[in-house]
Amino acid sequence: MENEKVIVDMMRSGHMACPGCGVVIAMRLVLRALGKKTVAVIIPSCSSIIASTYPNTSLKVPAFHGTFESAAPTAAGISYVLKLQGKDDISVVAFAGDGGTFDIGLQALSGTVDRNEHYIYVCLDNEAYMNTGIQASSATPECAWTITTPSGRPFRKKNIMEIMAAHRIPYAATASIGYPQDLMDKVKKARNIQGTKFLHILTPCATGWRMAEGLTVKAAMLSVETRLFPLYEVFDGRRYAITYEPQGFPIDEYLQMQGRYGHLTQDQIANMQTQIEVEWENLRNKVKDCQC
Repeated sequence: MENEKVIVDMMRSGHMACPGCGVVIAMRLVLRALGKKTVAVIIPSCSSIIASTYPNTSLKVPAFHGTFESAAPTAAGISYVLKLQGKDDISVVAFAGDGGTFDIGLQALSGTVDRNEHYIYVCLDNEAYMNTGIQASSATPECAWTITTPSGRPFRKKNIMEIMAAHRIPYAATASIGYPQDLMDKVKKARNIQGTKFLHILTPCATGWRMAEGLTVKAAMLSVETRLFPLYEVFDGRRYAITYEPQGFPIDEYLQMQGRYGHLTQDQIANMQTQIEVEWENLRNKVKDCQC
């Protein structure tokens, strides 16, 4: 059709991602939504392997490779220089994994969001240090297997969205590769907001989650439909909005498809289900409070 909008990918088909990689799907969707007037910041992570193995690159936009902890300040610096040059129509996006966000890069990230620097931060969360051998991070869920937590991680996953909301940044949102239109709509919204924007994208890892390559998107969708990873937005750290109403499926199928949860007892599964219901109710209450 003549009026049909042509979708242009800002990533080439050749890259070094593992089969079934959730990170590469997320990066493709983010860059598709931002378009060619984009500068990407990449740090050591799965995204750096995907973006380029010297001297080649899979990206069609300029990219700067920084250090593990410096995704946020690097993006903020590039954005500031573009502003000085009068180039206000170029988006700057920082891609970092959960290790570079929840752990190693958290202090630097906090500094830039405290100053409300103008850029988009994308956390590609596969819930462990997958690029270096599946070690636990503070984004690894309670009871999940990694090589450093062979009996299951004894601590709950850090609530990174509440940390970002506490900084009162203009926009923070969760997104899922299982719901690509919702994800891209949030990226486009973030692009047009002045200040720091934070996107938390769950990106299932077939290798680290010990599941079949073809289950990546299904796992992403089930994480949403079970309410384990709800899709919502936070404006100015205080106004909450749910962008997709999940079905509320039991957690069982989501856990059973992943080998990293193969050791769980029924009591542990029941406890996880209870935690999900409590967190979902907390989120719903925050949304209601905003509507008063």
